[in-house]
Amino acid sequence: MSISRHPPQGTVVIVDDDPLLTSFAKHVLEKQGFLVETCGDGGAALATLSSSLPDVVCVDLGLPDIDGIELIRQLHERYAHLPIVVLTANSRVDAVVAAMRAGAYDYLAKPIDRTALTTTVRNAVERHAMAMRLAQLEREVAGDGYAGIVGDSPAMKAMYRELDQVANTDVTVLIHGESGTGKELVSRALHQHSARRDRPFVALNCAAIPDSLHESELFGHEKGAFTGANQRTAGRFEQAHTGTLFLDEVGELPPALQAKLLRVLQERRFTRVGGAIELHVDIRLIAATHRDLAREVREGRFREDLFFRLAVFELEVPPLRARGEDIPMLARTFLAQFADEFGRTATLSDEAVALLRGHGWPGNVRELQNAVCRAAVAASDGVIRPEHLPARLQRAASDAPNEAPSEGEHEAQGPSADAPGGPACFGATGSLEEAERRAVVDALARGRGNLTQVARDLGIGRTTLYRKLKKFALQ
Repeated sequence: MSISRHPPQGTVVIVDDDPLLTSFAKHVLEKQGFLVETCGDGGAALATLSSSLPDVVCVDLGLPDIDGIELIRQLHERYAHLPIVVLTANSRVDAVVAAMRAGAYDYLAKPIDRTALTTTVRNAVERHAMAMRLAQLEREVAGDGYAGIVGDSPAMKAMYRELDQVANTDVTVLIHGESGTGKELVSRALHQHSARRDRPFVALNCAAIPDSLHESELFGHEKGAFTGANQRTAGRFEQAHTGTLFLDEVGELPPALQAKLLRVLQERRFTRVGGAIELHVDIRLIAATHRDLAREVREGRFREDLFFRLAVFELEVPPLRARGEDIPMLARTFLAQFADEFGRTATLSDEAVALLRGHGWPGNVRELQNAVCRAAVAASDGVIRPEHLPARLQRAASDAPNEAPSEGEHEAQGPSADAPGGPACFGATGSLEEAERRAVVDALARGRGNLTQVARDLGIGRTTLYRKLKKFALQ
């Protein structure tokens, strides 16, 4: 693929079994700055779009494995805002009308004119950007969807089902999850889908407050209650009255404060530090922790009665390593946010996606966001490649254990990781290629040879997967 000197104009998937046409269209569009993926049949197109959504897809009506109209219908049902351009040699009006009724945005007659192709694709990309923005605004206005939460992996779908069950209630929720998984986003989603959505949402990170100030932060204080208390100050419970209070890292609360918190949850009454007036509070409480609170209870570090008060409904936010299918989608979401904030667009190369998919992400979504934004800054031509990603990702990939070669493969595999010149001593290109190969091999093992599943797992198209299988002699 040729690289434009300018940021990518958008991503295009061309679905046609005519190699001459796809080669011509790919050349024309890439020359104009678009990123282009080609698919020879409908099955490859569905696999490609299931892992990464382009800005426009061009579909031939005469595909070898599925009727073009049927493919358009399926794509339109799954991706309502995706513009679909029909490529057709059929001049019959009824065929074009059928495609438009199935959900097509526009059509191009074969043989394709390069100017018409560029103009139609550019208009479709602009339409897609506008449609996505409008959809986001509509969700925000209507309160639909879980704003800010991205992912459609099985683990995330299971969490969405639990959110659907508990969001529009006043039930106390305890959110479990590792640091960086997005527990506060989940708490905000619960608030936005509750009857208290128009009331305050107040958050407190219990781990970030010194022990001496915990009580004041939660319940407020009167003037003169302690040195430096120059005026009456409302605490988080008071600020959240009629709304939602989110206590992040609740497992870090000291024992004495755990007892006071339990009393407030039981009686919904409290007094400010240094005060005598008892205040009534109406809140919904959501708490979160990265600790195993049941274990903390068994080991005497957390009150059992408070745990049961908090854990009326427990909800688990999956770590990023358990939802690898979501990594390409998350990464592209962060790139879109980066573009909105800094006015610079960037696109992930297939090799960068493979490296992202192969990382363990101990810092979870927060680590991924930082890595992607760093790469967007480093990618001066707007295309993020492995070398633009943080060095720790490349080191982790190169330090991962190699697969044990079968008998007779040692010479083909080259030197071992422990030998001079092995993967640990590679330059950037060698270690990245080895990391990429391992990612493909692991995906093949997980998918048990199902190439559609392997392509989806890696976040790349089948055409790209075939190239990689050939490149690494894995066919």
